[in-house]
Amino acid sequence: MRVAIIPARGGSKRIPRKNIRSFCGKPMIAWSIEAARASGCFDRVIVSTDDSEIAVVAEEHGAEVPFRRPAELADDHTGTVPVMAHAIEWLQESGERCEAVCCLYATAPFVRPEDLRRGREALEATDADYAFSVTSYAFPIQRALRITDAGRAAMFHPEYANTRSQDLEEAWHDAGQFYWGRREAWLSGEPIMTSDAVPVQLPRERVQDIDTLEDWRRAEWLFKAMQAEAGASE
Repeated sequence: MRVAIIPARGGSKRIPRKNIRSFCGKPMIAWSIEAARASGCFDRVIVSTDDSEIAVVAEEHGAEVPFRRPAELADDHTGTVPVMAHAIEWLQESGERCEAVCCLYATAPFVRPEDLRRGREALEATDADYAFSVTSYAFPIQRALRITDAGRAAMFHPEYANTRSQDLEEAWHDAGQFYWGRREAWLSGEPIMTSDAVPVQLPRERVQDIDTLEDWRRAEWLFKAMQAEAGASE
């Protein structure tokens, strides 16, 4: 059995209630639920939450909320892997055995069903523990700057000051959308971003962290532009 688990706690601090805040006409979490259901990848789409209002919204948009996440797994410091392990353990105690489990973030409105399918295929085609979404940095990380205590600029890697950009290795980062994993990897607490993970590449224009109100506004502008472009091409 394949299962999508969407973690969605109620205590978001920087953007209060962001998991169910309206994003381009729908509660934010609805976009993730709809993508999971449309992908055809999953036997069950489950939301892991500690919050009754989030649970109601999730169920209204087609997800299951068969349990409440305990408070100790819903604070600001709990990582993704323990939350996933809790959900898988609950399923096992209920007599459900899942082999591949996808963590799909509630704040991933740009996620597409076809990307979820690519993630599943990447995991199943290899012996990797995980397959997760990545995108490339827009600027060479070897040229990154820091601001010193004296208020001046300094390179993190001054040895690359005169290296042409095209000669620098491309760097990638977590796209923050989905993480396919094998049941055993989640339960054993294996970290995701290791050599036992397969990267699923996404274009930069479909990746946006949403941690601040500035991020939120930028994401809505980008999302509306993409919708308009799609409508114009039909």
